[in-house]
Amino acid sequence: MMPGTLLHTGASVSCPHGATAQTTTSNTKVFVGGAPVATLTDTTTVAGCPFQVPVGAGTKPQPCVRVQWQAPATRVLVDGRPALLNTSTGLCQSAEQIPQGPPVIASTQTKVTGQ
Repeated sequence: MMPGTLLHTGASVSCPHGATAQTTTSNTKVFVGGAPVATLTDTTTVAGCPFQVPVGAGTKPQPCVRVQWQAPATRVLVDGRPALLNTSTGLCQSAEQIPQGPPVIASTQTKVTGQ
């Protein structure tokens, strides 16, 4: 895992189609940039994804609804859970768990790094 800055619940994250992703955490102890640090076991949901797939002559909504994080920090733990970094990889998924592509991390705090 490459070093990166710690991801927190106030970070600007979206699905590959531009919809906002928001992380909900149970972490109440470790904060950066005024927001709780996100961990691998937290829930990241996506709201308002416009993605559709062609079906016959029409389309079917196939929006991203969640992010499944796959590569957290290897040396930073929050309450025993691996922290997420701005270099962590993930996969946005539809409600049917169909992969939609990686999340886009546009901004997060820049002072605290990890690996």
